[in-house]
Amino acid sequence: MATAIVDNPVGRLLEDFIFEGGVSTEYIRWVPFDGISRKSRVGLNFTERGYGVRADGGAKIVEFTNRGDRAINVFTQLAERRDKQRPDLILGVGSICDAPTAAMYIAAGTDFVVGPLLDEDTAKLCNRRKIPYLPGCGSLTEIHQAHILGVEICKIFPGKEVGGPGFVKTIKAPCPWTEIMPTGGVEPTEESLSAWFKAGIACAGIGSNLITKELVAAGDFAGLAKKVQETLTIIRKIRQSK
Repeated sequence: MATAIVDNPVGRLLEDFIFEGGVSTEYIRWVPFDGISRKSRVGLNFTERGYGVRADGGAKIVEFTNRGDRAINVFTQLAERRDKQRPDLILGVGSICDAPTAAMYIAAGTDFVVGPLLDEDTAKLCNRRKIPYLPGCGSLTEIHQAHILGVEICKIFPGKEVGGPGFVKTIKAPCPWTEIMPTGGVEPTEESLSAWFKAGIACAGIGSNLITKELVAAGDFAGLAKKVQETLTIIRKIRQSK
């Protein structure tokens, strides 16, 4: 999983992330779509201006960040565009801190919800609607509470400050069933990714180290796709060696 924040042409902030291949439905209950259970091997978000281009890097999952005035309207337009142009993509929303906001996006068609924190009401809402919820957790107690509320993958945020790969390894020792996704402190290098995956994460979040401001400003989506492909190649190599 890779994350970064960039500006689209209408000034909205979008957050990009990748679910690297191998995150299966035993971890996430994908929402039925046109009667078919949605599954993904790899994914990377795109901005409005780069719509469909970054998918060349192996993108299949998209997170729209809930920021800015009338962000829900932008999301609705993006969802409609996805349905027409790239129905294979899974579109979700991030930066959700409360249930009422999550409800708006669920009504607009989001496939999953990500948050920087664990919110009980949001978890219950998503669980009732069979919408995957990935809340931000910073302790084993929060992770345990998330499990009680039906969460299947916990986002540790910020990953580096929480404790890095060592934190994950320590958590997995007494609770091996825990599935963790770090965001923050993950770099698109073999050294960094190996440390995280060997610690036992399910997937990883990478920020501006992967989706750089320079590439976005230049509109170099071919270069971005190449970086994504290279990163996914590293992750697949790591997974196969485990």
